[in-house]
Amino acid sequence: MKKEMQYAWLSNETGYTVFRFDDKVIRFRAPYSLERYTAVKEWDHGYLVVMAKYKHNDKPEEEYIDLAPILQNLYFDADAVLSQIKGVQIADGRH
Repeated sequence: MKKEMQYAWLSNETGYTVFRFDDKVIRFRAPYSLERYTAVKEWDHGYLVVMAKYKHNDKPEEEYIDLAPILQNLYFDADAVLSQIKGVQIADGRH
């Protein structure tokens, strides 16, 4: 039986981007000046276009994250994982 599609959550923690889905949490290095992610503009099967607030700029900037190679490097079946994710939302501290 195929799992129901779900949302994933994006956030950051001191120097890391955090991507949560199902019961998994993946952390990977983020730019040193990242303060927070402010919005998800696009989700396309692992490719994210997000708005990110950096210390050096008063306004959020567009940023791009490709999760497929990150998942593959961690020995996940990227297609199987990504096909279950309906969309990505910015975590607000509850996730």
